[in-house]
Amino acid sequence: MISVIIPVYKEAENIAPISSEVSRVLSSAGFKHEIILVDDNSKDGTKKICASLVKTLPLKLIIRKKNKGLAPSVIKGIENAAYDIIIVMDADFSHPPSALPKIINALLKDKADFVIGSRYIKGGAIDKNWGFFRRINSKAATLLAKPLTKVKDPMSGFFCFYKKNMPDKKILSPVGYKICLEIITKGNFLNIKEIPIHFTDRSQGKSKFGLKEQFNFILHLIKLYLFLYPNIKQFMLFSAVGASGFVIDLSVYIGLQKLFNVNHILARGLSFWAAASSNWALNRKITFKTKTKSSKLKQWASFLIASLLGFSANFGIYYLLTGYVPFFKKHLIAAFIIGISFGLFINFILSASFVFKKKMMREKLRN
Repeated sequence: MISVIIPVYKEAENIAPISSEVSRVLSSAGFKHEIILVDDNSKDGTKKICASLVKTLPLKLIIRKKNKGLAPSVIKGIENAAYDIIIVMDADFSHPPSALPKIINALLKDKADFVIGSRYIKGGAIDKNWGFFRRINSKAATLLAKPLTKVKDPMSGFFCFYKKNMPDKKILSPVGYKICLEIITKGNFLNIKEIPIHFTDRSQGKSKFGLKEQFNFILHLIKLYLFLYPNIKQFMLFSAVGASGFVIDLSVYIGLQKLFNVNHILARGLSFWAAASSNWALNRKITFKTKTKSSKLKQWASFLIASLLGFSANFGIYYLLTGYVPFFKKHLIAAFIIGISFGLFINFILSASFVFKKKMMREKLRN
């Protein structure tokens, strides 16, 4: 028994054709089903069309007026699904209804717990009308999602899974239109299978994809990275603190040279101390605020030692670039920035692993 979720927004001309074809294919394959259209209050005649279709098709319409967007629409549809097998697909025929039986059987017979209609595995294809930039955009988006999943086509909007395996709504925070990536990243799916499909371009209606959706995709990726790799959030905070330290470091570095005529190598060494002390104080209060119960003096000393190791790499890179690379002999600030960036990673690893570790270990013991 199948629940097909189709998010729609200003898709009036596609609603009757896609609903009829989906129902025909599933009925022919012997699957009892329902079709749930989730509309973000299009006001384009969708309601009237559906009122006519329900007389002959197992269809229901949900109209949403708040928190509009494809991903929230899909979640709303899943919440209202009557059956345990969920299929999500688009209304514009870019996802071929003919592939539905094969996708469902991969779940039922091949023991997969999540199935994706994939453009990027053997046998899959993209419409020949796709332009160069659209293809590049799709490939770039897929590449950016690589650390989150091994799936070849995580950007697909055509997928199937058991409702009982849906991630808890409390941890879902979808932004934009890539709900498949959200579900597989936050769900506990052990056997994800991809079925090749031919992705065709819409024949009717207008694509909703634009600059805003690309921005939302980047925002969504950031949220998923922070969920899957929580230390990234710490690193981002550490980097922000480092940016403030950079201002102090650079100010002292330039000030010593301009105001006191100090040699740039010596100025580079001295500017470190002011920046490192500032970074320690801010990291204690912001980045590692849950791990800061040890003695301030001891922790400051430990942080300076850790920072010195990072600074050794930082300073070494700076010295080599300015001493042996002609370009950087004339562009000292560029070498300065490269050195700081290299040392930042080492500082973070040492700080997270050793300097601010004690309270974290006590918390683990208590738990």
